[in-house]
This record gives sequence, structure tokens and C-alpha cells, in this order.
Amino acid sequence: MIILGIDPGLALTGYGIIKETKGKMEEITYGCIRTSASDSTAQRLLHIYKGLEKVIIRFNPDSMAVEELFFNKNSRSAFLVGEARGAALLAAAQSNLEAFEYTPLQVKQSVVGYGRATKNQVMEMVKILLNLKKPVKPDDAADALAVAICHIHSHKLKIKGFL
Repeated sequence: MIILGIDPGLALTGYGIIKETKGKMEEITYGCIRTSASDSTAQRLLHIYKGLEKVIIRFNPDSMAVEELFFNKNSRSAFLVGEARGAALLAAAQSNLEAFEYTPLQVKQSVVGYGRATKNQVMEMVKILLNLKKPVKPDDAADALAVAICHIHSHKLKIKGFL
């Protein structure tokens, strides 16, 4: 099973691809799609969509896992993140990929075992779980890999009838 994890954002959308075979997870690739603040929102969303489309075509994942929106005090940035999520979900739909959504709390619980884990704790556990030599940078890419790991863990529970 090959999973594309997405940490959506308008300035940076993190992506990470993990392959799971017989209970072993392996990092395939990760990175970020960066957009320019000088571009219009529409152009930035198109750039995210096209970037994800290229990743999907190149790596042919079986499904996509996207982090759900977390509302904080800044509602404007929350709406922009929501629009970036929309671009990611559109890329999945256009590619006939089933998309799954997970809250930040679910991702942290799945990867670290604690829903209020820090970014550094998530980065360290991603490194450990994927047997990487160094932490993934930037943290948007590490978060995307964490979303993919969360999906792999959740998918196993669904197969076994726990979810």
C-alpha cells in the first residue's frame, strides 16, 4: 500500500509518501509545494493542485490522507488552509484516489501516542517509525508523513474491525 500524506497550507503544502509492506513502513519521498505570496490566491491554489498532480502521477499512490482543518484564533489563515485542502482533495478526486481525512489530534495520537504532542515530538517519532537517519525538514513535510503514518495505522484498525 502506498499512501500520500498531505499537510495543507497556502504558503507551503507538505507532502509525504510512505509504502507499507507486511507491517513495515518505508519513506518513498517527501517535500513541500511552495507558493509565492505575490501571486493571487487562485494562482497559488492552482500551483498546489498542479504540484500534487505531478506527485500523484509520478508515484501512483493507492490513496491520499489529508490533515483536517484546525481552527485557531486567526480565521483568515484557517480559510486559506481550507482552500489549500480543497486543492489537495480536488487533485485526489481528479486522479480517482480515495481521500481520507484526519484531525491533528488523531495524527498526533497515532504517531506519538499523545494528542497534545509538540512538533518536535512528531518529527522525532516520524524519524523513528520510518527508520530515518535525521529528522524530516521542513516540519510541513514531517507533518505530511505523520498524516500518512496515521492513515496506515487507522487502515489496519478498520480492516480488523476496530473502527
